[in-house]
Amino acid sequence: MKLSGSYQINLEKQKVWEALNDPEILQKTIPGCEEFIKKSETEFTATATNKIGPFNASFTGDIELKDLNPPHSYKITGSGNSPVGFANGEATVSLEDENNGTKLTYTVEANVGGKIAQVGSRLIDMTAKKMADIFFGKFSELVSSEQDNKKIVEENSEKIKVTNEKKSQNKTLIYITIAILASALIYLAI
Repeated sequence: MKLSGSYQINLEKQKVWEALNDPEILQKTIPGCEEFIKKSETEFTATATNKIGPFNASFTGDIELKDLNPPHSYKITGSGNSPVGFANGEATVSLEDENNGTKLTYTVEANVGGKIAQVGSRLIDMTAKKMADIFFGKFSELVSSEQDNKKIVEENSEKIKVTNEKKSQNKTLIYITIAILASALIYLAI
C-alpha cells in the first residue's frame, strides 16, 4: 500500500519539527493512541487501538526515526503486531517554508498481514488514508492552537504588565496628591 499527502501548518518550520519529535504531541495526534513511550532520541514504542473493517485491532509496535535532516525531513519506520495481524512500513516526512508557514509532505509505504489483510486492500487503503488525515489534521490543529495559546499568554502578560505599570503610576500620583494635601493642611494650620 502506498499513500501520500501534504498539509499546510501555520507555524514556522523549526516549531513544526520540534512538535513532530514531541512524544506528548504525537500521543495526542495518533488515532486511538493509548501509550507512546520515548525509548531514545530516535526510538519509540506505541500502543493504539483502531477499527479496521470488522476488526477492532489493538497494535503495539516500535517506531524509529531515521535519515534525520533537522528541521527539513526524516524517515519513520515502524512495525506492529496485533491478535488480528501485523503491519510494518515506512514514511518519509518533509517540511518546507511556504505561505508564512510550513508545508508538511508525507509518503507512506506499508504492508499488512494476518486476518486484517483479508478485509481487502481497498478497505485498508481507505482506513490508512483516514487515519493519516486524522493524524495530520489533529497535528496541524494542535500545534497551531498551542502557538496561538502562547501568543495569547504573551499578549495578556504584556497587558497585565502595562496595567500594573499604570496602577503603579496611579498610586504614585495618589501618594503625591495626599502628600501635597497633607502639606497644605499643615501649612494652613500653622
